[in-house]
Amino acid sequence: MWIFYSSDDSKCIFSIWNQWCLYYAAVMCLLFSPVRMDDACPSSCICTRDSGTVTCRDGDYTEVPRDIPEWTSTLALTGSNISTLQRDAFMTNGTELEMTTLSLSYNGIQAIEPYAFLGLSQLHLLDLSHNQLEFISSRAFHGLPELRSLYLNYSVLPAATTQLSDALNTQSLRNLHRLELAGNKLTSIPLERLDVFNLHTLVLINNSIEIIGEENVTSLYQQRRIRVYLSLNPFRCNCELEAFYYWLKNSSQCPDAGRLLCSEPEAKRGIPVEKLQGEEVDCMNENLEAVSYVFLGIVLALIGVVFLMVLYLNRGGIKRWLNNIREACRDQMEVYHYRYEQDSDPRLANVAV
Repeated sequence: MWIFYSSDDSKCIFSIWNQWCLYYAAVMCLLFSPVRMDDACPSSCICTRDSGTVTCRDGDYTEVPRDIPEWTSTLALTGSNISTLQRDAFMTNGTELEMTTLSLSYNGIQAIEPYAFLGLSQLHLLDLSHNQLEFISSRAFHGLPELRSLYLNYSVLPAATTQLSDALNTQSLRNLHRLELAGNKLTSIPLERLDVFNLHTLVLINNSIEIIGEENVTSLYQQRRIRVYLSLNPFRCNCELEAFYYWLKNSSQCPDAGRLLCSEPEAKRGIPVEKLQGEEVDCMNENLEAVSYVFLGIVLALIGVVFLMVLYLNRGGIKRWLNNIREACRDQMEVYHYRYEQDSDPRLANVAV
């Protein structure tokens, strides 16, 4: 039997064939496309999309993985060997991540290049503690306008101390609320001005701070909301500490004030700074004491000069007086000598009798 198809039927069959071809092509693209899927998880990591958390612990990474899911809000990358945070380390194909929390502790990081955190404009917390930073670019923290908390505990080596100060004094950190710099052997507060930031908490525990300068104290007076933690620092309790001492006594901005101890001088070692007496750190008293010793020395010197002048002016009379004494001594010796001769010769003794 012959079957005849109309032109409309042929068009319908051709349309269905085209749709099947398109579906097949789409499936093949999905299977073989090199583009990263949103649900992909970096190797050696644990990804939890519901909470937006990616955890990569004790991996063998030498750089930040490039296949971080775009939905990541919290990334904990710890225990690797990332020696350098390179520029655009968190940019994936030019795409910004909506990450709010980033932990990079215990990675042996030695250097942070400029704009290393570019693409993390929503980041609120950055933890770089327990690394070995030898180089910090002055633009290291650029591109972090929403950063609230920065942790750099036990990370900054002495070579990077000055660089740290330059990196922190930037407008990019204007919204910073909490800054932790414990255990970095800092000798001073590395912030030139505190009013540049919106700091509420500054942690400087266990450093090498001996003196808090008057400029820093003035800034602390002006920023009443800030709380500063300073215990386990070797304070030198002399008159250079005067401004800080009175700030400590009159302010509640240092919650651990009772644990601030003197390390120098030896006589004050172990004494709480706030337990000192005002005169012990009073520069005026120390200056007066120094002046009194100088004045005493001058007086004694003048007395010595006057005595020498008197001796010089009376040198003639002193010479006659010395000659008289010498003559008297000579006469006395002659008398003693004559008596000795008489006592030694019996004949002269009988004659005398």
